[in-house]
Amino acid sequence: MKSLPISPDKPWLAPLAGYSDLPFRMLCRNRGCAVACTEMVSVKGLKYDGKGTKALLATCQEDAPLVVQLFGGEPQDYSDTMPQLIDEGHTFFDLNSGCPVKKVLKTGGGSALHLDPDRLVETAATMVKIAGEGHVGVKFRLGFMSGEDNYLEIARRLEDVGVAWLTMHPRYAKQMFSGKADWSKLAVLKQNVSVPVIGSGDLFTAEDAMECIRQTGIDGIMFARGALYDPAIFVRYLTLLDDPRCDSLPPFDLGKTMEEHIISTREFDGSKRSFRKIRSILPRYAKGMDGIRAIRTKLTSCEDWDELIAAAREVSTLTRERC
Repeated sequence: MKSLPISPDKPWLAPLAGYSDLPFRMLCRNRGCAVACTEMVSVKGLKYDGKGTKALLATCQEDAPLVVQLFGGEPQDYSDTMPQLIDEGHTFFDLNSGCPVKKVLKTGGGSALHLDPDRLVETAATMVKIAGEGHVGVKFRLGFMSGEDNYLEIARRLEDVGVAWLTMHPRYAKQMFSGKADWSKLAVLKQNVSVPVIGSGDLFTAEDAMECIRQTGIDGIMFARGALYDPAIFVRYLTLLDDPRCDSLPPFDLGKTMEEHIISTREFDGSKRSFRKIRSILPRYAKGMDGIRAIRTKLTSCEDWDELIAAAREVSTLTRERC
């Protein structure tokens, strides 16, 4: 594949640290996700063979097209690690310059790059030089803090060095995920660059995504927390895109979603660590549902995979309304 599909009818899955592993990506792909991103991967961790770093890159033939999201503060680390990733078959890459988490900021990566646009652009240019034009994108924010908007300056410079797409979460790094995403800034970005613009931030429902596209005219959308609560958000969005007046969106099948995720995770990595992780994730799917406490208790009390599957099947008869 020479280029990634970027259009309103090709929704993306965001790089979700701790969540968007191979089983979750496949869960979303089976429900309409067109492009998925890995969890963010540390280039320094790759360089020094950090524990667990390589595991974040696990994929399969059906997990395509896949974007590997990288983070780190030193351009040289990208030069040292990306050739090996390409040799291993990875094709598309994204520079994380949007993550506001402290441990990422301490590396000089994530949204800390907003404080040093020269280094941000140099890093992106390094990635383009290695992977080739058309194969590198950048995810960023409005700026580091309110009043320090530098997203347009950065976007234009990234376009000049050959970045193929831009994904923006229209909040400031200091906001983390508080307040509201300012979709109007996505429209401004779209009007000022010629490369495709993908929007992220506050896309909790299919209707949110439709409204974001309508308001901004951007080229595509990327689901993050909305997908964590319901991976079927992709098919709901595509249904609305095909028929905006549709009043019967595909229902959320709680038990089926849970069971599919459990089985896929066990096949991918049946370790105790993986079991504990999926057991803690599953209650997210029941967010806002009547009886969530009972469901959470039932799931978190399970001691093995079979018990967990049985618990998922027990809740399969429960339903909840989703927008």
